[in-house]
Amino acid sequence: MTPELTALALAGLLQAVQFLIFAIPANMELGTKYTAGPRDRAPERPLSTMAGRLQRALNNHFEGLILFTLAVVVVTLGQQSTALTQGAAWVYLIARVLYVPAYAFGLRPWRSVIWGVGFLATLIMIIAALL
Repeated sequence: MTPELTALALAGLLQAVQFLIFAIPANMELGTKYTAGPRDRAPERPLSTMAGRLQRALNNHFEGLILFTLAVVVVTLGQQSTALTQGAAWVYLIARVLYVPAYAFGLRPWRSVIWGVGFLATLIMIIAALL
């Protein structure tokens, strides 16, 4: 398995961990009657600040994971794996790991800086594959 695919697999596991980190407090706060139901209506009370941030960090990773997956597929299928793309894949993963506590604890401007590093790493992979 290429390093890029390994980073992608670990990013998938990170997504699962993020889901659990969010889902447990959300279920405790909203109750399983709401969270296991059809959610046709908004909850009776909003999520706490922390749970809301964890939910937004989770959603953000879903969004970022789409582009990162594309980058890994392009690099892998195009047989364009290099030290640069491998390093960028690891930088993306590290940035995503750091992003969760940065978002959860409201670290400004670091949350945005960390997000930017991960996004740039993904773009570097795509561009490197095209060259």
